[in-house]
Amino acid sequence: MNTLKKVSSAIALAASIAMPAAAETELTMYYPIAVGGALTEVVDGIVADFEAANPDISVTAIYSGNYDDTRVRALSAINSGEPAQLAVMFSIDAYDLIEQDLIVPFDDLVSDKAWLDSFYPALMANGKIEGKTWGIPFQRSTIVAYYNKDLFRAAGLDPEAPPTSWDDLISAGKALTKDGTYGLMIPSTGYPYWMFQALAIQNGKEVMSNDGLTTYFDDQTVVDTLDFWKSLSSEHGIMPTGTVEWGTLRQAFLEGQTAMMWHSTGNLTAVKKNASFDFGVAELPANVRKGSPTGGGNFYIFKDTSDEEKAAALKLIEFMTSPEQAATWSIATGYMGVSPAAYETDALKAYTAEFPPALVARNQLENAVAEFSTFETARVRDGLNNAIQSALTGSKSSEDALSEAQSAADRLLKAYR
Repeated sequence: MNTLKKVSSAIALAASIAMPAAAETELTMYYPIAVGGALTEVVDGIVADFEAANPDISVTAIYSGNYDDTRVRALSAINSGEPAQLAVMFSIDAYDLIEQDLIVPFDDLVSDKAWLDSFYPALMANGKIEGKTWGIPFQRSTIVAYYNKDLFRAAGLDPEAPPTSWDDLISAGKALTKDGTYGLMIPSTGYPYWMFQALAIQNGKEVMSNDGLTTYFDDQTVVDTLDFWKSLSSEHGIMPTGTVEWGTLRQAFLEGQTAMMWHSTGNLTAVKKNASFDFGVAELPANVRKGSPTGGGNFYIFKDTSDEEKAAALKLIEFMTSPEQAATWSIATGYMGVSPAAYETDALKAYTAEFPPALVARNQLENAVAEFSTFETARVRDGLNNAIQSALTGSKSSEDALSEAQSAADRLLKAYR
């Protein structure tokens, strides 16, 4: 071997030793963020930890907007032949994803069935359909009430006694509405159906059946619920007229434009970091009963995925929902740890001892119900959202708006019954 060949061989050998082996399995994961903030950095950090522990798996995590955007982008990728093995999408997308034959049940992939039973049952409700588990909870929430304790004190209210009933909500709201500050804001864009479901539950009525086939939008109790929401502005004057923007509400609260807001617990860490005042977090108030729907995103694995990719995707999901990573995610965001074991980790025990508001959403699971979901979820939900906004803006009565939404839902769901 001449000198040149020897040098070339040495360089090649050195390169093969220095360069890490290429990952054997590549995954593409789409995920949403619906509460703002730099949460992409948190996801990237968790994914990097996974790759370090699993050098044979490479993960491309693609932030793809809100929940609706993520569904569109992930399914568009699949339809156009681009790689997509898993995604975090709305927990309420399950019926449609099953109907389109796009996802696989975790029961067919998991050897340890106890893992499926390790999550909070309320968070599994949207993912378990007809005896199988189609979604695994990740960025999950309930709606919580944030309130400005300083403004409570200034209004002569007990800062440690937030409203626990609708009557309390109105009386506190009136005391707090002054000097350019509203007593309460409930968002009615983005996810108005979610807030409305919370109010309807508190009024003692669900807005859908648990099989995805029936809605109860025109039930008198549901109509009364929408009338109550509207009365908070039109009659009691504690909330702005018209709609309240989901995307800017957190900032409105931080700037003192409202003394109380209802929003996702996923905003908790951002509020904690940015509030210049003393604030509290409470479970939602009751009328007939206490309650909030769960919310947020589940992991799904797509059907058009090789067995090796499915196994790698499951490994990633198990890692990202493990007690330690769930604790990390909860502390960084405000979303719930998705299993009781997450709250037994040293990290989350220490954090919740120091900052008890981080337990409110988890504690509310005792009174939580599955988030609104049906077949044809997106279209049925849009009809309800439009009805809510029509009533709140005064373009239609609650009864007429909800009657139209019910008729549209019946037409959409008829083929599935």
